[in-house]
Amino acid sequence: MRPIEILLVEDNMADARLVVEAFKDSHVLNSINHVLDGADAMDYLRRQGSHPQAGQPDLVLLDLNLPKKDGREVLEEIRKDPKLHRLPVIALTTSESEADILRCYELGANAYIVKPVDFDKFIAVVQSIGVFWLQIVTLPSHI
Repeated sequence: MRPIEILLVEDNMADARLVVEAFKDSHVLNSINHVLDGADAMDYLRRQGSHPQAGQPDLVLLDLNLPKKDGREVLEEIRKDPKLHRLPVIALTTSESEADILRCYELGANAYIVKPVDFDKFIAVVQSIGVFWLQIVTLPSHI
């Protein structure tokens, strides 16, 4: 199995640390790159700004409520970009709003996951993402 590169778009540093640790604990081969806002996420994906050498991720974990550029806007831009539109994107957010869930799926999210408040459940959810997307699903070598 080849290593998988993940882009984590998360402004909450505590949540970002939990995601990284959960992936490490699940022993899934991957590299996680973390950006703090939606504008930086698009720069990373387009190899612009401070990310000219960024690799193309195999999977994006996207928070919705982000500074500079909202996660919904990021998802919409990804789906409209011919170089990025096939990239798997999972919304990983605190929002349980039916409107947010519907909007993300309308914009082409591959999954919508509400972050559990409970620490152990949060870790279990992230590990499940790792197992499913990185061990069960077959991703193309170049998205």
